[in-house]
This record gives sequence, C-alpha cells and structure tokens, in this order.
Amino acid sequence: MTLSKLVLSLLGSLLIANAATAQAPANLAQRWSTLRAEQPKLQIRDAARALGVSEAQLLATDIGNGVTRLQADGNQPREIMRGALDLGLVQAITRNENGVIETTGIASKFKQAGDKSEQGEVKQDARPDPEKEARERNIAGGYLGGAIDLRFHFENWKYAFAVAQPGRDGKLSRSLQFFDAQGDSVHKLYVRSDAGVAVFDQLVNKFRAPEQGTQLKVLAAAPKAAEKPDASIDVKEFQLAWKEMTDVHQFAQILREFHLTREQALRLAPAGMVERVTPQALRTLLDNAAKDKVAIMVFLGNGGLTQIYSGKIEKTMAAGGFYNVLDPDFNLHIRDTALRSGWVVKRGGVTSIEFFDNEGTQVLTFFGVRERGKPQPQAWNDLAASLPRVQ
Repeated sequence: MTLSKLVLSLLGSLLIANAATAQAPANLAQRWSTLRAEQPKLQIRDAARALGVSEAQLLATDIGNGVTRLQADGNQPREIMRGALDLGLVQAITRNENGVIETTGIASKFKQAGDKSEQGEVKQDARPDPEKEARERNIAGGYLGGAIDLRFHFENWKYAFAVAQPGRDGKLSRSLQFFDAQGDSVHKLYVRSDAGVAVFDQLVNKFRAPEQGTQLKVLAAAPKAAEKPDASIDVKEFQLAWKEMTDVHQFAQILREFHLTREQALRLAPAGMVERVTPQALRTLLDNAAKDKVAIMVFLGNGGLTQIYSGKIEKTMAAGGFYNVLDPDFNLHIRDTALRSGWVVKRGGVTSIEFFDNEGTQVLTFFGVRERGKPQPQAWNDLAASLPRVQ
C-alpha cells in the first residue's frame, strides 16, 4: 500500500470512528425513547440501569431539549446551591441504592453574611487552617436545620444540570440535578413555587456551561475496600475510645483512627452499647413512630450529601417494593428487602438506630428529636426498646 493510500485509509477509519461516537448519544436517546414508550412509569434511574448507562449519561441525551449542563468545576456546585437558597419553596430529593428521602419546604439561610461553621460561628481567624477550610468548602450559606436540612460533601459532586421538562402531569417541572463522577445521583432540587421560576432562570443563565455536548465521560465505581480483619483491630483500645465519647459526632474520628467500617465497629462495640435488631424492625419503628406521634430524625445520604428530616410522621405503607412514609411534605422510601442488619446504638449519651444493606453499606439512621443539651425523650427510648431483637 502506498503512503497516500495508507493515509487515506487511516483518515477513513478515523471518520468512521468519529461518526460512530457522534451517533452514540442519539442511539442512546432513541433507545430511551423506546423504553419510555414501553414502560411510561419507569424512573430514569431504573431506565439507566436497564440501558447499561448512568443516570447522568441518560439525562445528558436531552441537552438542548429542556436540559442544560451547568458548570460543576471547583466551587461551582456550592455556589449553585448557595444561589438556590433564593428559590423559596422546593422539594429536596436525595437517594442511595436502597433508599430515597424527599422533603418539601423552604431552606434556611445564615442570619449573618458569609460562611459559617456547622455550629453557626462566623469566620474570624484569617490564618490558614486546612481542616477548617475543608469544612467551609462544604458550607453553602444555609441548609443547616430547618425544613431543608443538608450536609454537603462537594468534593464528590462532578456533574450539574438544570432540567425544565414536562412532568408526568404534563406541567413544566424545573429542577437542579447533581451527580457524582460515576454519573449517580447525588441530589435533586425541584422548584415548587411560581416565585422560584425567575430565580431558577437566573441560575441557569449564570452557571450555564460553555460546552453543551451530550456525551459524559463517567468513571467506573471503585471496588469497595476490604474490611480490616477483626484480629488486626486493637479491640480493647477501640472499646475504651467508644466509652470515652462525649459527643456522637466523635464516632467518625474513631472509625478513621482504628480503620473500621461502620458495621464492623457496631459488631465490635463494648458490651451494652449495641443491640442487633431484625431488618423488619424498620417497619416497626416507622409504624410505631406514626402511631405514638414520636418525633424522629431521619438521616439518609450518599457519598456527596446527607439529607435530614426532623419531625413527626403520619402515613406508613408498603408499595412498589419499598416501605414508605407518605406525608404531604415528607416522603421516605426504603427497599427493606435489601436490608441485612439493624442496630440500636448508644454513643455519647445518644441512642440511634441504624440499618445496613446486603453489601454492608449504611442505608439510613434514626435519632430521636431532642433539644440541644437535653437528653433524648423517653418516648424515643421506649420506641428503640420496642424493636424486635435478633436472638
């Protein structure tokens, strides 16, 4: 083959490859359109799994058709969420593999200008403090307490979109949607008032990404780290550290110090600090909390964000493969058939109830609502004591 023919052959191959690449999003959009026609009630997350792609990749096929890609580099996700504080009434949706939490309300802002710590302290010291700076990168001007209560880990946010498309009721729905590097949903925020429409449009104009291509390069999920063998743990020192806890928030540091997974730590806890309950205890907990009007705190999240609901619940029921709370401003959906274990845990004078799935991943945690500096209500302790134990 002559040099000129070789060059032409290589160019032809390149053009074919480029054409195939360019067609990939269109083909995916076509496949999704067909799937939606066949299963109109299928959620986008489930559709993505059926099509062998991530949810973010599937959403991106609609860029230019009601979907706008937003800037998501550096601090941009934080700034978008800061701006979203002006949306007014919103519905905040956070999910993991086996649970979804949905809260409708108005997010609270800090009363004073500037970022604050989670304790509400205004920054005063200008000296560099890496740990403090890392915490402040995950503060977005509000969302601490109040109806929309969120804890951010922005370092795990990779993609952001504004979505303005007809919902199942035919009305135009507006939302901000965020995804991690694997294209999995981190958080979604839906506009729920006419007053928020103008703010939404302003956010789209301000944070619109220069590049609006429909292809995303998502990463494969990293394999889960192997659990450190129990025999390699200094269990005596770990249990001593547990007993010396004065605040439940110190638990995360203890896990890091002893290189423990969360479920492993519960298994190795000091005597009397942990009791194992059945996975079915989730239903008992929710049903009894509703029946007895016990105010609860629900923590559910993923690697990028944890959402918290605090208050009483009313309606619980099984539906669609999930056990649900279906209240006007709060919904919770848990695939309880995927739960492997449940635990009543005592740390730093506080009792929590935690559930883990078949992979050993924490799905959600419950606490009793209490006033700062006061013990948890007896009604919460009674509820925890009523749950069915593993014999």
